[in-house]
Amino acid sequence: MRIDDLLKKGYERGASDIHLKVGTRPFFRINGSMVKVENEEILREEDFEEFLGSEAIDQFLVDKLRTERQVDIGYGLSGVGRFRVNIFYQRGTLAGVFRFIPFSIPSLDELHLPKVIRTLALKPRGLILVTGITGSGKSTTLACMIDIINKERQKNIITIEDPIEYLHKDINSSIIQRQVGYDVRTFAEGLRGALREDPDVIMVGELRDRETITTALEAVETGHLVMATMHTKDAVETVNRIIAAFPLSEQREIRLQLSATIEAVISQRLLKRKDGKGMVPAVEIMIATELVREAILESEKIQNIRRSIEINRDTLGTQTFDQSLLELYKSGLVSFEEAKENATNPNDFALIAKGIM
Repeated sequence: MRIDDLLKKGYERGASDIHLKVGTRPFFRINGSMVKVENEEILREEDFEEFLGSEAIDQFLVDKLRTERQVDIGYGLSGVGRFRVNIFYQRGTLAGVFRFIPFSIPSLDELHLPKVIRTLALKPRGLILVTGITGSGKSTTLACMIDIINKERQKNIITIEDPIEYLHKDINSSIIQRQVGYDVRTFAEGLRGALREDPDVIMVGELRDRETITTALEAVETGHLVMATMHTKDAVETVNRIIAAFPLSEQREIRLQLSATIEAVISQRLLKRKDGKGMVPAVEIMIATELVREAILESEKIQNIRRSIEINRDTLGTQTFDQSLLELYKSGLVSFEEAKENATNPNDFALIAKGIM
């Protein structure tokens, strides 16, 4: 099948995403850049129809594509890995983006993630949020955290995803994976259902709306560990985004709930490696100290969240983006220019980095 062949070629070239649309040649995203594949033939409508007609694609999802004009699909390719696929229409013809997901779940060391994330994954209860822009590795970090629990604890873990990305096998824990739009209608409904399914840990693909946020906070209040993603750049913006999702009349109550339930915010940005061998994450880690909980309760103290992150690095393992970037630069994983470009305070970063050199 033509699309399978292109997915294999993208994998062999180290592409994180394969972009396909009728009437053009493929594009591969390699080390963060879009690369046009000039030696490939232009894609045809028949190539997409063949893919959609394969036995691996459920007819339910094809019907959803025809009616809703876009659909998310989890797709496995033998010998390569899995792909998170979004098929959609543009200019009346089919197009798709295929995000590569390896069959094996990478470890913290393989992902260059701070070791404190293991400690957070093994928390008995609370809300842990993994945030960042699209393509920053949020789903991979969550899969890694689920894998840690699966190997080290005897728990009932329920995931609600759109679509299912990494496939987990029961090791010491039981893992139930439900796909939005297929196994359950919405994230909020999946969360409410999970509370009746004897969970210890609930992973939510994304906190998209007020209903899902409310249900997630309620799940934490009843004694569960809830992990989820949000499309926010750092811890301060994450807190503000959650509170802003509610009308003013409800925000005081939400501040109280969030202050009592939040355990950590892990925010990620992917940077190009200096050696050209892929990407590496810069990671901000906020852990809920008394200073953080107070800052959530009182809006005028919100910047104390950043202060708490800075001062608790040695004792709790917290770190700001700029502290993370400095370590990546010092270790030779990223260039000075790449680190400075992604810094929260580029001028301050440059002064500190030059002082070290």
